[in-house]
Amino acid sequence: MKKLMLLGLVASLSLGGCATITRSEHDTWTVKTTPGSATVKTSNGFACDATPCTFRMERKAEFDVTITKPGYKTWQGHVTHKVSGAGGAGMAGNVLVGGIIGAVVDSNTGAMFDLVPNPLEVTLEPEGSASASAPTGVPMSAPTTPAPAADGAKAVNVDGVTYVPETAAKK
Repeated sequence: MKKLMLLGLVASLSLGGCATITRSEHDTWTVKTTPGSATVKTSNGFACDATPCTFRMERKAEFDVTITKPGYKTWQGHVTHKVSGAGGAGMAGNVLVGGIIGAVVDSNTGAMFDLVPNPLEVTLEPEGSASASAPTGVPMSAPTTPAPAADGAKAVNVDGVTYVPETAAKK
């Protein structure tokens, strides 16, 4: 009887720690724009005709987003994923209870991830204005082509911030 109770305890702990069971492999992802009623298209085949929009996406998805509205500049960005607090806790539960299989399943299904940024909030710029604004929260653009620093080392510009390599910064 004690062995059966112990087996039940171990089984319940291993299931409770599994992110796939506690979180699912899908997430809702929302797009909000100012002004509203913009069109959204994603590189993974989702679209809506008027923001705000909410989609059911795989948590492990990575995709590009294009937002358009007549009279406004087209906005393009990228959505990725990161390990979430709850997903990390589920993965930790797998590790603590020895659930190698659960850890592999969580990694493959993406249940341990959250989409970022979520929600995606974008302020569209009228055509003819200086530049489209970045969304609030997480930077969306990849680093631009590195520019040479004063000593020939490469500096990298990410979302308007220039990062200079340590060797170039010290000179």
